[in-house]
Amino acid sequence: MNFELSDEQLMLRDATRDLLAAHASLATVRAELNSDSDVDPKFWRLTADLGWSGLALPEEYGGAGQGSAELALVAEETGRALSRGPFLPTTIVGHAVAVAGSPRTRDEVLPLLASGPDWASWAFAEPGEPWTPDGIHATARREGDSLILHGCKTAVQDAGGARWLLVTARTDDGTVVTVLVDRDSAGLTTRRQQVLDPTRNFYEVRLDGVRVQLDRALDNDACTAQQLLDYAAVVHAAESLGVLTRLLELTVEYVGTRIQFGKPIGSFQAVKHACADMAILVHGARAATYYAAMAIDAGSADAAQAACVAASHTSAAAFEVAGRALQMHGGIGFTWEHDLHLYLRRAETDAVVFGDTAVHRDRLCTLMQQAPASA
Repeated sequence: MNFELSDEQLMLRDATRDLLAAHASLATVRAELNSDSDVDPKFWRLTADLGWSGLALPEEYGGAGQGSAELALVAEETGRALSRGPFLPTTIVGHAVAVAGSPRTRDEVLPLLASGPDWASWAFAEPGEPWTPDGIHATARREGDSLILHGCKTAVQDAGGARWLLVTARTDDGTVVTVLVDRDSAGLTTRRQQVLDPTRNFYEVRLDGVRVQLDRALDNDACTAQQLLDYAAVVHAAESLGVLTRLLELTVEYVGTRIQFGKPIGSFQAVKHACADMAILVHGARAATYYAAMAIDAGSADAAQAACVAASHTSAAAFEVAGRALQMHGGIGFTWEHDLHLYLRRAETDAVVFGDTAVHRDRLCTLMQQAPASA
């Protein structure tokens, strides 16, 4: 695969970085810490005008028809800037609806997601359960032409202001289904959660007899919950990659200016080795993430395996890179005034969202055992 960015991809990356620098600087992020709103409406409007929300949606619904590689470029920049807002969850839900939604659902939902006034989020994880289909215990009971949803979801990003929630539940016969639910449906409530990362909003979502029309359920033959998890893991790995890249940049900048014993500490061999180890992990995360994104776009047979590699590597690298960055900064890295701690919080939260290292390595082992032996 060719990892060189095309001229169009370079323009997308540069335009994204410029927009974030102008309208979502770290000063802005700090001012919005623990904000009650999920997103600044003006900023979300700007990102929609740039085409973020519809980047990978079909052109017939107002999207740009781009692929996972382009999504990864934008996601990486949002991570690098610690951007707030529902770009990632909306992208995941939009992909699911585009691939497996009913014609009526696609017609009603995708144009609004592409144009940006509305957003969506995926309610998958449940309290105390892994980010796998085996961890789904919410129920979807058939009643006439409707499904009745019961259960509790956790760590649902930006659910408070979302127009739609994509809810994953289990039917009476044990089948895992994913259903698009209007945020204002009777019986659906949200509660803001206190989490390690103050730059984003996560919610608990409770479903108490929420009634949804059958045609709001996704086609499992077109996109299963596990396939959507793989897709989400790759986009999320790209966001994590941006965080790790910035942690490395901050550390290299700091050790080049921090003077000890009359020299920059970056001149000491032990510090050089620590920075080199960080760089190796970040470069590995970049290669794994963009390979996985390109494999999805190409429909490669190893796309699921590549998604597991990208997610497991970036998840493991997050703890190592964050720890090295904090060690190199010393005491200043612990202070609220320094930006490092915000990246540390984002990195360690990213390491568990959509499954931690163990979850993805376990799935990778299963996929490798199932793969036919090469000739």
